[in-house]
Amino acid sequence: MTSYPPLSVKEKVAYGLGDMASNFYNGFFGIFLLYYYTDVWGIHPGHAAFMFLITRWADAFTDPAMGLIADRTNTRWGKYRPYILWTIIPYALLGYLLFLGPDFGPTGKLVYAYVTYSLVMLAYTAINVPYSALLAVIHPNNTERTKATQYRFVFASLGSILVGAATKPLVDWLGGGDEVTGFRLTIILFAVLSVVLFLITFAATKERITPKTSQKSKISEDISVLFKNISWIVLAISGVLIVIGLIGRLSSVAFYTKYNMGLDDAKILWWMDAASVIITVGFIGQMFGALVTPILSKQADKKTLMIIANFVAAAALVVNFMSPEAFLPALITHTIMMFCFGVMITLLFAMYTDCSEYGEWKSGKNSAGLTVSASMFSLKFGSAMGVAIPSTVLALFGFLAPVDGAAQIQPDAALSGIKMMFNIIPSLFFLLAGSLMFFYRIDRKLLSRIEVELSSMRGSP
Repeated sequence: MTSYPPLSVKEKVAYGLGDMASNFYNGFFGIFLLYYYTDVWGIHPGHAAFMFLITRWADAFTDPAMGLIADRTNTRWGKYRPYILWTIIPYALLGYLLFLGPDFGPTGKLVYAYVTYSLVMLAYTAINVPYSALLAVIHPNNTERTKATQYRFVFASLGSILVGAATKPLVDWLGGGDEVTGFRLTIILFAVLSVVLFLITFAATKERITPKTSQKSKISEDISVLFKNISWIVLAISGVLIVIGLIGRLSSVAFYTKYNMGLDDAKILWWMDAASVIITVGFIGQMFGALVTPILSKQADKKTLMIIANFVAAAALVVNFMSPEAFLPALITHTIMMFCFGVMITLLFAMYTDCSEYGEWKSGKNSAGLTVSASMFSLKFGSAMGVAIPSTVLALFGFLAPVDGAAQIQPDAALSGIKMMFNIIPSLFFLLAGSLMFFYRIDRKLLSRIEVELSSMRGSP
């Protein structure tokens, strides 16, 4: 292991910039897509909920397929890095088409949403499965991978902060009062930035681990190894629950501040309205959570930290539910929750690569792409569920969509539903995720043994 020098700051930054690029899309969609579909473009919330759910089932096939393809790829650039270069332009263009906002009728809009959302998620799979799998081969030492993961989610948080702070002001400024046009022009800016940052990731990272057996193994064997890994199964399900809680919360912010708090688009800090401030400060909290995760990891193992972070996040949201519907309680509790999420997501991807090494140690087969892609499917499905659940709550509780672009006064039932989807529903998912982590089996002692034995199996660089 000593023959591998530590990762340079330059390479860790370059790796982190890839997730910043991802969050220019993923954060944008998670925070604003439901609002755009229902409150701007005029799709019925129930139809949007069904669309988010049905389109995500395709990921059950596309994500693992992409992982298997990447595992069997061999180029002068490695297995995983080339896909960043090959897919970045389609990824950027499809993001733009998602917010094109053509003036179709209700059926035409829904069909267009199905097609464009499915395609952009397919492009997201093609670039993000290899990008995430790159972590498993960037260094053989789990401490170095955890550091790279820390950089990843610090930059992911910075990307989300920029999205949260700048999107609504940009939409207002570029659209000149026309939100459809504003969203269309805003996504162009984020698409261009994504291309630049992903190119830096491709150019400045390196694959140090070269698996010798994965390209020769049968697909059925790789899948069998994955599903015999109890810790991966626990982690994947926990990841789904965590992301449902997070996206359910984020996609509810605009509704809660607008209808329950009555703050609408009034600017309360510089150029930002209440929703933008809550989202932005929350992502700052997430960034600090990612920053302190390696420090916390020295005090407790990853499993224990995951349990604590989930339980504290759930408690914060319950406190907000019991508090007055006011800006300050929402801001404080949301920031605490996002700090905890920063810890969770940093640990989650480091633990996925731990699971990948565990599978290689047990079977002799390195399937980092499949392990990470199957994990990403669980996260993307959780993301879709996180948007679909609030959509369903809005429909069930009688939310009144805008008429001719003008917001309507919401009935008490709709306000109660919004309050639940902003607080109680996400807290339940965090509570379930933390409880499930008690069954995770890979501890610090076992991981140290795995690293030593895998180093011997792989040979010196």
